[in-house]
Amino acid sequence: MVKQEQIRQSKEIQRRTGKTFHLATRVLPERVRHETYVLYAFFRVADEVVDAVDTAPPAEQRRRLEELRRQALGEEDADDPVLTAFAELRETHDIPASDVDVFIDAMLSDIDTDRYETYEELEAYMDGSAAAVGRMMTQIMETPQAEQALPHATALGEAFQLSNFLRDVREDVVERGRIYLPQETLRKHGVTEDQILNFEFDENFQAAMREELQRAEALYREGVEGIQYLPEDCQFAVLLAAVLYADHHHEIRTRDCDVLSTTPSLSTSRKLYLLAKTRLYWALERDPVAVFRRVSVVPYPDESETTRDSGHSGPSPGRTTGSGASRWTGGRVSGWLRSFTRSE
Repeated sequence: MVKQEQIRQSKEIQRRTGKTFHLATRVLPERVRHETYVLYAFFRVADEVVDAVDTAPPAEQRRRLEELRRQALGEEDADDPVLTAFAELRETHDIPASDVDVFIDAMLSDIDTDRYETYEELEAYMDGSAAAVGRMMTQIMETPQAEQALPHATALGEAFQLSNFLRDVREDVVERGRIYLPQETLRKHGVTEDQILNFEFDENFQAAMREELQRAEALYREGVEGIQYLPEDCQFAVLLAAVLYADHHHEIRTRDCDVLSTTPSLSTSRKLYLLAKTRLYWALERDPVAVFRRVSVVPYPDESETTRDSGHSGPSPGRTTGSGASRWTGGRVSGWLRSFTRSE
């Protein structure tokens, strides 16, 4: 059984390094929330090995990652409380060893790979670095309809990762010398590697970003379709995570896709606004796709621009909500939000 001290350490790692994911984790039921802290902390421990380029040579990074693999799979005693907790978690929830392997393999590839020729190559990387995370989350949620949920969990994990890559183009170059945008997309729009390395924004780079934003948004639409297959007490948290991560696209488009000059970020007030808004619509209609369409910035092909705004404020056409019911629900959500922001 995972100990309280292990949970506390894992929670602190998540709070410090994954603020957006931490917010969504806090609305998970306790039976899943503590395990999610451990899961995220394990990912960060491995990620920090890869990012330690200035303090550890590649051979040492590979050695440590292989050590993490063995400890995570319970093949040797762990030397870190987070790894001990993860190994117990994996066994308790029957997380496939293949997902641990593909995740560690992705971290190993980060040591040597800093460019991706095609989207298919990037997708193969994301299967380990992100999609495997979604599949592990499905396991710890104890999802009865796992077979239906897993393809969508894979898509949603890739969507989160791709949004991060699109947001962090400048940061990845500055801190790691990496370019995650597919080289074929850049060439298609006449963008050179030197242009990115020198942070030279123009309409060609803007066009490349727009293409990849659309690709990510298709993944969000596919991923959110599968939230219905998750346990009911976990659906809102996953929906909220999708709304929050997708909202980076709003920040990117607000800057005309110029992520070379600065790295966009969501303010705390924006996150809390989206939390309250998602909670309000969830109280009115517990349909993940319907709520995502109303709250998120992800466009749907059958939607007219006249029915949308930048934050999807207000119900979509064809749905009416009585003012009395709205005020009653809004009051409940407001009280819940005040309670939520005071708790930790």
